[in-house]
Amino acid sequence: MSYFERYLTVWILLCIGLGITLGKYAPDVAQALDGMAITVNGAPVISIPIAVCLFMMMYPIMVKIDFHEVVKAGKAAKPVGLTLFINWAVKPFTMYAIASFFLGTLFLKFIGPDAVDLVKMPLGKEMLVGDVYGAGKVVLVDGVKMLEVPLWRSYLAGCILLGIAPCTAMVLVWGYLSKGNDGHTLVMVAINSLTMLLLFGFLGGFLLGVGKLPVPWQALLLSISVYVALPLVTGYASRKWIIATKGEDWFREKFLHFLTPVTIVALLVTLILLFSFKGETIVQKPLTILWIAIPLFVQTVFVFALGYGLSKLFGLSYENAAPTAMIGASNHFEVAIATAAMLYGLSSGAALATVVGVLIEVPLMLMLVRFCLATQGWFRHEAQ
Repeated sequence: MSYFERYLTVWILLCIGLGITLGKYAPDVAQALDGMAITVNGAPVISIPIAVCLFMMMYPIMVKIDFHEVVKAGKAAKPVGLTLFINWAVKPFTMYAIASFFLGTLFLKFIGPDAVDLVKMPLGKEMLVGDVYGAGKVVLVDGVKMLEVPLWRSYLAGCILLGIAPCTAMVLVWGYLSKGNDGHTLVMVAINSLTMLLLFGFLGGFLLGVGKLPVPWQALLLSISVYVALPLVTGYASRKWIIATKGEDWFREKFLHFLTPVTIVALLVTLILLFSFKGETIVQKPLTILWIAIPLFVQTVFVFALGYGLSKLFGLSYENAAPTAMIGASNHFEVAIATAAMLYGLSSGAALATVVGVLIEVPLMLMLVRFCLATQGWFRHEAQ
């Protein structure tokens, strides 16, 4: 783990401060950047700055993946099957349940029962001012139709998007630091990248609908295409081309070394953009971060404990148990951030919730790495 990655939480806090400062003292700059968007029927759908930043986050991850490793997954069917079960059959639904309880019940009086958030109109929906859609109502703001939804439900939407996006990036670092099976981690990164193409939109649409939130199916599918499929295809194609022309040694020692900081730099730039819009909210209600962070913390620890416990129950070695638990606990916050910004807007509560996920993930995952290392004796070990 490089110096830059080790202190990611520090850089995140600095970028949050810069974003808040930018939003407070130079709001026109942030609004101009947000105005750079691809529109559909006059409605902004894809923020070009966010799309560029996310591509730069995702491409270095995707280009590292050797998808031939997926074929080897059959040799470790038990850890792969358990990881898929936790990621797609458990995690999205526990995230919904935990976030709903904390945000919609336990912390509702602190968030504000009557507090509302203005989010983008669902792509492809033609509605009149005053129409009701889910828990939202169509209102006119500065001549633009927006959907007014309860603020806690907007935060819930961001939590849902985090819950349906299993990690395919930093989890490689967590698996390595916990002395896990790097091969298993790599296989799951590849499988999760492919599985997201099929399940991200389906589960996202279903759970957002259950939460009485806007379900812009066209935008969900478009977000998968732009934010997952495009870097996935580009990474796969460029990997093959570079290795064929320059050789695998040059690819690994030169090209990947150059790309290492790109993902984090792009993430930090995205955070500056996001917080430039949410700065006023955070200054006025700093505890907002805490109300969102607590359910995300509980969800992460619960999913980790479930993965670690089931790994012990099914007799997995420590080398497979550690990454199995880590993969389930961590989130693909890059995709969650971009999708929230695309579906609901950069200034939405949903976008803020995904950013809080980034804020707590690094220190929390490092804590879980230390827990794994301290409990290696609970498991059998693979022969070296």
